[in-house]
Amino acid sequence: MKALRPTRLPILRHLLRPLLDPHRRYLHARYIHAGRVAVGLLASILLTTGLNLPHGEWASVTLLIVIGGLQHQGNIGRKSLERAYGTLIGAALGLVLVLQQQWLHQQWLTYVAMSTACGFFAYHAIGKGGYIALLSAITVFIVAGHGDNPISDGLWRTVDILIGIVLALAFSFAIPLYAVYSWRFSLAKGLRGCAKAYGRILNGHSVTDDEYLKLAAQLNGIMVQLRSLMPSVSKEVRIPLTELEVIQGQFRLCLSTLELLSNLRPRDHAHWHDWLHPEHRQINRQLIAMARALETGATDRLARRVERGAEIEHAVVPASQDAQGFRLLTLQLATTLEGLRQRLDKTAKRWNI
Repeated sequence: MKALRPTRLPILRHLLRPLLDPHRRYLHARYIHAGRVAVGLLASILLTTGLNLPHGEWASVTLLIVIGGLQHQGNIGRKSLERAYGTLIGAALGLVLVLQQQWLHQQWLTYVAMSTACGFFAYHAIGKGGYIALLSAITVFIVAGHGDNPISDGLWRTVDILIGIVLALAFSFAIPLYAVYSWRFSLAKGLRGCAKAYGRILNGHSVTDDEYLKLAAQLNGIMVQLRSLMPSVSKEVRIPLTELEVIQGQFRLCLSTLELLSNLRPRDHAHWHDWLHPEHRQINRQLIAMARALETGATDRLARRVERGAEIEHAVVPASQDAQGFRLLTLQLATTLEGLRQRLDKTAKRWNI
């Protein structure tokens, strides 16, 4: 039996590769998420039905609320915790309202107390902690109804909601979908887009045609997407948010520099791109190298410092204002990319999971 183990492991690893490979998991995130939610709901139905729990459908509803949306691992834990807090607060208040109704039989007092409490939650639903406040208000009605629900129903619904939270957390760790995957592969796509845009500028293609405008819009969309992922990435891999802000700023500066280069591209010299040909080639290589490192996890590419010769700094450039400006912006772009490379290399051990 021991002799068979070394041969079985590679076969098993090969079969599971589509699920273990970060890039494939990123590409097929929707299918993985759909399968995970479907299996989780089936487990919830079988558990609550098998144990014959009253109102077991609330466990399934809670599971859908916590992991139903296509969310990343960095959000699921926080949302589950907020759901638990909201459930406990709302359930406790709902049970108090039910007891008050059963003891005092004052229907109007129940209505006023319920409305006042939900108004309080609505006040706090705008701003930090709003999700907890909103769920607290919803859970009040789930547990108490309009104050006429039996207290046993309220207790069972509270138990079902907590079961749903536990199941959601359990299935969130089954083939987890990390925000850092979306972040690194989106950034890689953005860097490849920058290389394509830079190549169009150097080759003299129009920067006002539909293809270039479509590429520019795509790059701006990637920048917005990266911004939205940063808080989740910071929670998942413990990269300080300030560090991610610096990387985001350098990518944004790269896009801005490319836009300026497209506007300053000299048009009165037939071989203008020969002035800084070594620099142009190095910039393109560095963009592609960083993209490949993000995609494949081969971070040794990021450790290679780019050495630029003195001839780049003193390249002979025509005296026109456009040519001089293009030269300075090209050097600025090279400096920005070198800074981005250093930041990615510094944080590689954390985002390369």
